[in-house]
Amino acid sequence: MAVAPSSPIVATSASGLDGAPGVERLPAWIRVRPPRGTAYPEVKGILEELRLGTVCREARCPNLPECWSEGAATLMLLGTECTRRCSFCAVTTRWPRGVVDRTEPDRVAEAVGRWGLRYVVLTQVCRDDLADGGAAILAESVLKLRARSPGTLVELLVGDLGGSEASLAAVVGAAPDVLAHNLETVRRLSPELRDHRAGYDRSLELLARARRLGGDRLVTKSSVMLGVGERPEEIAATLADLRGAGVDLVTFGQYLRPSRDHRPVARYVPPEEFERWREAALAEGFAGAEAGPLVRSSYRAEALFHRARNRHEG
Repeated sequence: MAVAPSSPIVATSASGLDGAPGVERLPAWIRVRPPRGTAYPEVKGILEELRLGTVCREARCPNLPECWSEGAATLMLLGTECTRRCSFCAVTTRWPRGVVDRTEPDRVAEAVGRWGLRYVVLTQVCRDDLADGGAAILAESVLKLRARSPGTLVELLVGDLGGSEASLAAVVGAAPDVLAHNLETVRRLSPELRDHRAGYDRSLELLARARRLGGDRLVTKSSVMLGVGERPEEIAATLADLRGAGVDLVTFGQYLRPSRDHRPVARYVPPEEFERWREAALAEGFAGAEAGPLVRSSYRAEALFHRARNRHEG
């Protein structure tokens, strides 16, 4: 497959794209590029052949055409149906009743091996129907991927795993290079935007535990949506909370409403404001930060990872 070795598989926060009939028009600074290049059909073909889900499709990511055209996609583990219902997320909600496809880790490893990437990001749907939140499948996927592609760096974007420290320990024990978990929004808005089983403090505690469990070998990361009604002082407080939990990397992106059934956009944040928050994050002490209207949780993931790793090793 014609994919550059340096092309990362990139992940996205589960925010979709305004543009459905009857939804307000996007501002001039948000532009979605059409598919181009030979990699798009090849990525699509391998995903369909191996029956792998992607957050690109399930969350209606606005970057899908650009990423797939560059040979990048986001692999979604544990199926494509989530047990939670967040007001911003386009992923289908369903209770799978403990059903798990045990062949998924092998198929993930094969896809990554065939792509020949040096950096890969894996994400998951929440699986509250599983006692471990899906941690066993996540850990097995990382281990099998490493066995097939030992030179590949792995970023794992997890849910809160039901708040289980044992589940988190199992995932961290598989030794991903980056453990990411998205805080999504500021403390005040968390109960409105996220499923009632999620929680601002639970997410912060997961990130802090990951730092303690993984030590300096593990890079931790989180992402925040803007444009949902947050206030500047709340964003600043969120940055401080994330740094307090030992988080190394942070990204900011614009919330885009997937459909009329989802939470409306409160405002479209201009690029220059995103840049101010990127600078604020660096001033707060993060090793790396990215911010912009179409930035998602693993935008420029490999470059951000190396910034954090250089700090750890320094």
